[in-house]
Amino acid sequence: MIARLRGRAEPLGENRLVMDVGGVGYLVQCSGRTLAALPAAGTETSLEIETLMRDDRLELYGFSDPRERDCFRLLTGVQGVGMRVALAVLTALRPEELAAAVAAGDKTPVMRASGVGARLAARIVGELKDRIGGGFALPAASGPDGAGAAPPAAEDAVSALVNLGYARMEAHAAVARAAGRAGAETGTAALIRAALADLSR
Repeated sequence: MIARLRGRAEPLGENRLVMDVGGVGYLVQCSGRTLAALPAAGTETSLEIETLMRDDRLELYGFSDPRERDCFRLLTGVQGVGMRVALAVLTALRPEELAAAVAAGDKTPVMRASGVGARLAARIVGELKDRIGGGFALPAASGPDGAGAAPPAAEDAVSALVNLGYARMEAHAAVARAAGRAGAETGTAALIRAALADLSR
């Protein structure tokens, strides 16, 4: 199994590149975000690789960030999400943005991905939320106590910010940052004040 490649990347267009490793060219499929992060032509780079075996061929999927690879693995475990859709989601959202959307139960950001409608976006958010504690260990996905589910004070603070007109994902991210600075035992009122200060910057 190929886990990482280092060489010169030659983009071939949408979601594909050839990674030249010692004169051997590996065809690798990538998200648009990974392609955009490639260094200048001729410069060596490395990609984290997910290797998938098909009936008659080997497919390689490359990621500039290990967290993006982890998201890809989780996305492709959702019913109805194939490799192409997973790459589309990762093109539209950074790993931390996807994590925040999942933690907040907000399907709207996921719908920015090409080919993802409301029903599939809701399924992605719903199924991944059930797995947050089982490996979706991105800072924005975990609750402010780091255990995957936010404590009651944080949930109440998010609800209060939503009632003030902030988007749920935006509110969740602000409360998570505030709780990270102040500690998990911070009360609701203090979290709201700190999150509002964060949002006003």
